[in-house]
Amino acid sequence: MTTTHTGAVAVEHYSFWYGPKQALFDITLDLAPQTITALIGPSGCGKSTFLRSINRMHDLLPGTRSTGRILLDGDDVLAPSLDVVHLRQRVGMVFQRSNPFPKSIYDNVAYGPRLNRSPSRTETDEVVEQALRRAALWDEVKDRLRESAMGLSGGQQQRLCIARALANEPDVLLLDEPCSALDPIATQHIEELLWELKKDLTIVIVTHNLQQAGRVSDHTAFFYLGQLVEHGPTEQLFTAPREERTEAYITGRFG
Repeated sequence: MTTTHTGAVAVEHYSFWYGPKQALFDITLDLAPQTITALIGPSGCGKSTFLRSINRMHDLLPGTRSTGRILLDGDDVLAPSLDVVHLRQRVGMVFQRSNPFPKSIYDNVAYGPRLNRSPSRTETDEVVEQALRRAALWDEVKDRLRESAMGLSGGQQQRLCIARALANEPDVLLLDEPCSALDPIATQHIEELLWELKKDLTIVIVTHNLQQAGRVSDHTAFFYLGQLVEHGPTEQLFTAPREERTEAYITGRFG
């Protein structure tokens, strides 16, 4: 892959199939570095399928195929020769439900770096602390790093999963409805965290919460029935959408 890492993602005429069923149709979308893009739309419209395509999570499913290109800093992530493990270091993923490993808080964050580059104990300590600080979790857990991650609250577990992704020093962070199981205070923590992280990362978030999309994102993309109906600056899309279907969804007339 190229040596210049900015986290720019360019999707060109991308279509995707689960077996015979086509889930995405000819998607073209640019995701700019150091911005947050929200993906909105009704359930089953292709948002999560699109998100998971960026770091090739679909490779794990039999019978899937795609056409088109997804470029990360100019390199096609769908190329057969691409190192998928390296790609997933560069493109971190946080899921809808927090999924900490049944290990200590420390070992959760250290897992990726240990797997990928065998750092020394001192280096590992530094990586863990930095990742937890970036995830706004360090002050809450620094005295209990050897305790099980399963003892954390739901919001803390989700920030731990973000820290685990950050420990690999990614260029892109993908989040699939990261706040759907959280209370309003935990949700606010995550939203404030994303705003801070976008100084260094390209962030893409799937959300069903239109208020959340309006609060956290710079750009919004509206998906419907596997198609990208409209995308643009969030304020413009929410206040003056170009497409009638976008306006109908935003105003609650369908979806």
